[in-house]
Amino acid sequence: MPSTTMLSKPELRRQMRDQRRRLTQPQRRQAAAQLLHSLRHNRHFQYSRHIAVYLTNDGEIDTGPLIRDCQQRGKTLYLPVLHPLRKGHLSFLRWDRHTKLVKNRFGIHEPVFGRSRSMPARFVQLVCMPLVAFDQQGNRLGMGGGFYDRTLAFMHQPGQQPALLGCAYDWQKTTALAAEPWDIPLSAIATDQRLYRFR
Repeated sequence: MPSTTMLSKPELRRQMRDQRRRLTQPQRRQAAAQLLHSLRHNRHFQYSRHIAVYLTNDGEIDTGPLIRDCQQRGKTLYLPVLHPLRKGHLSFLRWDRHTKLVKNRFGIHEPVFGRSRSMPARFVQLVCMPLVAFDQQGNRLGMGGGFYDRTLAFMHQPGQQPALLGCAYDWQKTTALAAEPWDIPLSAIATDQRLYRFR
């Protein structure tokens, strides 16, 4: 792919999203299977019982195989939901194949918000996050809304914390991304080629 060295974040975001959308269905299926293979080398994925995942959107690497693997292993899954009261924040709601989904304002499927099914982010053991680009230091470039950064701001303070794992195509790795004070670095990134560990 073209060099990403001198691109601004909006330009890099646009380039990466365009490239994701151009992938063929066979390429997507193969990458999804390889992503699960990489995840199986992550101890947090192996031992966590409460895992937050995302439903694939906008060409993101497909989480279908990892979701099915988690279900077969009896893990409890949670989906990110736009919080109805805390603007710009996410809530993680328990989800299984029987949970009714609706489209949020971005056109992404999510469960209907309900406090009884909500798990505080601090107590989710592993959060699998989508991303647009990442660098060798574990910095993540998202879609620009800041939802995960605001929701996970407590990670800058001591206390119980989930492991944060990005999911991506390996070609989404770029040169060093400029980290902002509010950015939450990842502990690992799983791609269709390998597992990157950071801290």
